Amino acid sequence: MGAINRTGKFKIGQVVCHRFFSFRGVIFDVDPTFNNTEEWWQSIPANIRPRKDQPFYHLLAENAETTYVAYVSEQNLLPDESGKPVRHPDVPKFFDQSRNGQYTLRARQTN
Repeated sequence: MGAINRTGKFKIGQVVCHRFFSFRGVIFDVDPTFNNTEEWWQSIPANIRPRKDQPFYHLLAENAETTYVAYVSEQNLLPDESGKPVRHPDVPKFFDQSRNGQYTLRARQTN
């Protein structure tokens, strides 16, 4: 049996949008495979429910009404080509200013 490729298609700091729903966000963490509750997974409509054996991304997300944290499968994400900044209030806590639609992780501060 061959090894399973666990490298994500998207990178931390990349701005992405959802394939089916009207939201976008910047990736701040990645799980190599599904790492949430069974209830959460079952709550996704069956016709778009993702496989569990793929990367899942944590996003600082936004839609027209609000900002929030989203957890999205790789198969349901597309690169965001708008070039617009993400307005989530936590973006400055994690990232430095965007360049070419990407954000750069801030260096961790230690005391």
